[in-house]
Amino acid sequence: MVDRPLPTDVRTPPPLESGDRIAVIAPASNLALEYPETYELGLERLRTVFDLEPVPFPTTEMTAEALYANPERRAQDIHEAFEDPEVRGIITVIGGNDQVRVLEHLDLEVLSSNPTRFFGYSDNTHLALALWNCGIVSFYGPSIMTELAMDGAMFEHTIRYTKRAFFEDTLGTMEPADRFTDEPGDWGNPETLEEPRATEPSDGWHWSGGEHAVTAPTWGGCLEILDQQFLAESFLPEEHTLEGTILVLETSEEVPDPAWVAGVLRALGERGLLERFAGVLVGRPPTRNHRDDRPPEWREAYRERQRTVVAEVFEEYNPDAPVVQGLEFGHTYPTVPIPIGGRVELDPASETVRFPGSSS
Repeated sequence: MVDRPLPTDVRTPPPLESGDRIAVIAPASNLALEYPETYELGLERLRTVFDLEPVPFPTTEMTAEALYANPERRAQDIHEAFEDPEVRGIITVIGGNDQVRVLEHLDLEVLSSNPTRFFGYSDNTHLALALWNCGIVSFYGPSIMTELAMDGAMFEHTIRYTKRAFFEDTLGTMEPADRFTDEPGDWGNPETLEEPRATEPSDGWHWSGGEHAVTAPTWGGCLEILDQQFLAESFLPEEHTLEGTILVLETSEEVPDPAWVAGVLRALGERGLLERFAGVLVGRPPTRNHRDDRPPEWREAYRERQRTVVAEVFEEYNPDAPVVQGLEFGHTYPTVPIPIGGRVELDPASETVRFPGSSS
């Protein structure tokens, strides 16, 4: 096994405890005012399922238009949440698609000096990678209006791993879920919050690439946002610092064409970046959204097409890296809030994914 230790300056913020205060912020977008029942359900589950006290910050009271017009106010909310001595964790309302405009207003010294467990994904990949540059491990989910406000009840799989992300030093071994859903919620009809979404059987994880086990810290997030990062080059790390890390990838409910996914990855391969990674974790891709509800045959074919292009690109540019696809993180449910910057162990022989923590 190749074991690549974390850099000495990487820190996992201390875990929360029951009864702790957790800041709720909207650094990406905010749908809390448009769909208050969904938002309040997410807050209530923080209290009842996890015994945490949500503390909404000012951005949760701002409209989408106001947030867009005031990226500096979003940065201020981030700073104040990290600096608040009574806050032990920070969680986002939801994702979005313009957090790249907030980056120039971030003070990395504030984040670095106040390591706090941060939970958010999708557009919040930008903030997670800013924290990565500060040497602070963050968690890829959950968010208030998605996992926590899941219709009917939260998935037990989500609850189990979210509790570990909130309250423990490590996630431990990740197990595949038996069933999943990518059906979007009907937030315009509050009555549907009491009805569980339809699920379908999981076909498990899909392994390809290298056959040797590797342990290394993670880097990455939503591929559409990584694409923005490479275009803007706002907070990209020095590429040599990614040597030996494990790439985290997943796509959003925008359901990008697999040809686009392949094109972005090939461009990173031509840049010489893909060869730096020791392994790859790929989240199960969603196949529908509020605009399109495609038939099951199309959705199954889409997932297979994306798996194929990802495996083919890495076979071309980094055939020694183990690649595991279909994992429970990102934009399908249930989800596991995997640590960005924390170590993960990939073992193709036993087909296990384990998060050992920084000291294991």
